[in-house]
Amino acid sequence: MSIAPDMSAQGAGMPTVVLVHGAFAGSSSWNGVIADLKRRGYPVIAVANPLRGVQKDAAYVRALLDSLPGPVVMAAHSYGGLVMTEAADGAANVKALVYVASVSPEVGESVIGLLGKYPGSQLATSIAMVEIPADGGGTTMDQYILQDKFPEVFAADVDRGTAEIMAATQRPASASAQEESVTRAAWKTIPSWTMVTTEDQGIPPDLQRFLADRAGSTTVEIAASHAVAVSRPGAVADLIDSAARATMS
Repeated sequence: MSIAPDMSAQGAGMPTVVLVHGAFAGSSSWNGVIADLKRRGYPVIAVANPLRGVQKDAAYVRALLDSLPGPVVMAAHSYGGLVMTEAADGAANVKALVYVASVSPEVGESVIGLLGKYPGSQLATSIAMVEIPADGGGTTMDQYILQDKFPEVFAADVDRGTAEIMAATQRPASASAQEESVTRAAWKTIPSWTMVTTEDQGIPPDLQRFLADRAGSTTVEIAASHAVAVSRPGAVADLIDSAARATMS
């Protein structure tokens, strides 16, 4: 049985849009994008990315992809780009990848390694580490953005009240999620689109541009913060729609 929502749209050639959130966010960060895409007739799933590590997260997302009938367009935000890059490789139903204020890594690259390529990220000085029990015994570390820094670093163009709620409800990422490398690169065989956020203090715009150029991605730039899916959902939906229409032509 598929968990896809209303599949009647696929009868008209509409792909299912699968959205993958990144670290320090959750599926609700896509709410405005989801509402816009559904108005356009797309079936949509915003997957609950576990944020436990690239391989674990990708296996989780890939299981969802394999359950879906018909074509799929994927969009990922931030760290979700690593998960999408790993999970979509070899998935015959995935027709397009959309990187939103995100990263499109090469095999062997990690979040930490990529963020070191260009200056501008404020994440390193904004993180709090919380020790938690690890599977199999021992402990591991979860990472949060300090709440007082969250609005400026993550969501500078989101109204303050909403940004403060996002800070309070953020989902932590394990340290391994930031350190693990991808072992596959779906953008080498699946066409990609990239939204570069020029006011981003999480992932430097120059890094986004470099990765998009390397991947041969169709690129748009927008004056927005890292939380562009919240501040500019219509623009994000427009790019996903463009990618989807290219797969249907």
